[in-house]
Amino acid sequence: MAQVFGNENDTSGKGRQMPVHFGSPEHHFHTISSPLATQIPQAAGVAYALRRMPNRRSQNIAACYFGEGAASEGDFHAGFMLASTIPSPVLYIARNNGFAISTPSSEQYNGDGIASRGPGYGIDTIRVDGNDVLAVLTAVREARRRCLEQGRAVLVESMSYRVGHHSTSDDSFAYRARSEVEDKKRIDNPITRFRLFMESQGWWDADAETELKARLKADVMKAFKKADSLKRPELGQLFTDVYGGEEPWNIKEQRQELVGLLKKYGQIWEPWRKELGKFRNTGQDLLNPQGR
Repeated sequence: MAQVFGNENDTSGKGRQMPVHFGSPEHHFHTISSPLATQIPQAAGVAYALRRMPNRRSQNIAACYFGEGAASEGDFHAGFMLASTIPSPVLYIARNNGFAISTPSSEQYNGDGIASRGPGYGIDTIRVDGNDVLAVLTAVREARRRCLEQGRAVLVESMSYRVGHHSTSDDSFAYRARSEVEDKKRIDNPITRFRLFMESQGWWDADAETELKARLKADVMKAFKKADSLKRPELGQLFTDVYGGEEPWNIKEQRQELVGLLKKYGQIWEPWRKELGKFRNTGQDLLNPQGR
């Protein structure tokens, strides 16, 4: 939640990333990036590095998620070529939900989805019902086993359907019928399917469902309110963690330019004064770095 708000507790991006673009070095989770398919060749490189490390070889793999829309990018082919020829223990999980924003899969490719591309690169491939939780679990476990034992890439294509809009600015009913979405939600809802399975085993019931929803909603709202009350990171952190080693001239120049603008407008122009109040130390880490 801190990452979504970009507040001072956002340790992954320090308020400089889009919402839900988080990362965690501690958990070996590479920061999500907005450009499509950049993660696919990156994952091949990470997997190759794991293979070269004696303490992680045959112990760890790289896992990479992408949608069928990203598979239309050139980086998809570059990544698969790299992963298959080196080779690298990377598990590619393609989530084919039928739409790349407003472009249906029927307009993205003329072949048999994404799974048909794997054998062309010599990559073990499986297509799975993405709305079946246990089927996905079984397929991914087997795929990971092959990655580790063979030291090679594996592709899993998970077939699903995107019932929601792509984003808050997307009205999906402009390019698909509302009845189509409602039918999918009613007939092939993965949450409903798994809930019914658990109920059939005696592991779940309506009371447990009600309690869970209420508890999770309370937890989310509590985290929401806390994150919304915190300030943003120090303004000077805008320029940190961009380059390693000595700070380049352009970053120094940009910082000096911002300091000049803060001195000129920071206290006399209400929009700037109001905005600075949202940052920890109100920009004093830039205006008075020695007195922090």
